[in-house]
Amino acid sequence: MTDRTPVAFDGAVLAGGASRRMGRDKAFVEAPDGRPLVLVAAEGLLAAGAGRVVVVGGDEAAVGAVGLAWTPDLHPGEGPLGGIVTALRDAPADPVVVVACDMPGFTEEVPTALVAALDRAPGADVALAAVGERLQPLTAAWRRSAIPVLEAAFSLGERAPRRVLDRLEVVAVPGLARDLLDDVDSPEDLRRYADRRPSPPTRTGSP
Repeated sequence: MTDRTPVAFDGAVLAGGASRRMGRDKAFVEAPDGRPLVLVAAEGLLAAGAGRVVVVGGDEAAVGAVGLAWTPDLHPGEGPLGGIVTALRDAPADPVVVVACDMPGFTEEVPTALVAALDRAPGADVALAAVGERLQPLTAAWRRSAIPVLEAAFSLGERAPRRVLDRLEVVAVPGLARDLLDDVDSPEDLRRYADRRPSPPTRTGSP
């Protein structure tokens, strides 16, 4: 087997949601390791080799304060489909890994797997993480070839990315650990996630 040249890609973190169930801006809720959730996502993308990572929508000043680049959502308040379109229109690279800002366990393993799967399927528009039979359109590597379909659906009133997938060439990416993909929409979700994390090993004996 020959080595493959790493695929150049960009990353985008969607942060324009209303965060109603969380009660405050979800992007800046702290993960169990103390980082704001938006930074967990961005650092996972960068660790995987993203050439550029931007946060789409949300609080520009707060995003800048944690050292991240920001771009305005072209369709603020209109849901995640518009955020994905914004990310694809904004990024210089193709593909773009677009993820939500609410996965406290997200690491570079996820974008690495998505980009590799898309690279193995040259005719595909998008590679999506799969949990069982359920595809995750907010954890996906998108090619720019998807833009016309996404924009056409948006112009007709569609706002949910999941309902556009049957119009695209899709690659499912199973096998990623569930903890990497768990999202948190409320304080209770975050507490449950923290409770499931393994405790650090107990040290015995003298240091």
